[in-house]
Amino acid sequence: MNGPSRSGTVWMVLIALAGLATSHPYTDALTLQEHAELAVWEPDPQRLARFRAEHPSALVFGDLATLLDAGPSGVVLTVPTPRVAGALERVLARDLPCFVNKPAAATAAQLAALEPVVAQAPHRVLSSSVLRFAPQFVQFRPGNASIARVAVRHSVRPWAEGLNPWQDDPDQGGGTLVTMGIHGVELLVALFGPHVSVAGAATATHRYPTLRSEDTAVLALRWADGPLGVVEVLGAVDDEAYEVVAGDRSVVLRSGDDPVAALGYRGTVEAFLRMVSGEPSPVPWAETRAVLATLIDARRTERLRSGP
Repeated sequence: MNGPSRSGTVWMVLIALAGLATSHPYTDALTLQEHAELAVWEPDPQRLARFRAEHPSALVFGDLATLLDAGPSGVVLTVPTPRVAGALERVLARDLPCFVNKPAAATAAQLAALEPVVAQAPHRVLSSSVLRFAPQFVQFRPGNASIARVAVRHSVRPWAEGLNPWQDDPDQGGGTLVTMGIHGVELLVALFGPHVSVAGAATATHRYPTLRSEDTAVLALRWADGPLGVVEVLGAVDDEAYEVVAGDRSVVLRSGDDPVAALGYRGTVEAFLRMVSGEPSPVPWAETRAVLATLIDARRTERLRSGP
């Protein structure tokens, strides 16, 4: 579908943003607008109004069906986690590449519903923490490290103040352990592969007692071929940073002067745009599934440890 003319340029690619349920699609759009015309659907009027203010020329549609009927070349899907499987099925039925903002599943039931959907076209599905595509991490080489640690520092204060309660709910969006912990598990699976299991998990709440989940968590992981990993999730903080230590090598990912590039948002969108051009997903579903299943098992392990 040809998009409207801007300064004499005809946009040949239309990218659909299906849902604005988190902050990520607003950031995704900053890179997407450099390459494509944007179309959007979001049922929440306040979220939609913010997007329209930032992207006044975006095409707006009233529901997912009419958005897909507009003929996009690809879809960025950001709906509440319990709705991902159903929405993704409708996207893949159109044979469209889809970037699903994380996490694509936060419970065993959600993952069970998602798997047969992805099986229809796994090469069309990309779902990942954006940190996997952060330039410093892409260049990181851990050598033959037998143990690694990732410290995830990301405030969950907005949840404590009532933003997106479904994300903070372990049975809906996964809570802090899952939604923030995915950053650490993603990076370790990128380093060591998908054959990972949970050795232990624990959570605590230190600063934000109004949370439905927790503001602190730790996961202990092991790989079938030997490596061990630890993910520390620090939500009771005021900064954002991600530190990876593997053997005697380390890297710290911070927003810097250009957070869209430094934290991997730009790299993720560029990888998705290569899918729009015909390439398969750069992250195999086996790895994405391993990340999601590990986080879900970590939640189960934590609940068994803490009791009813």
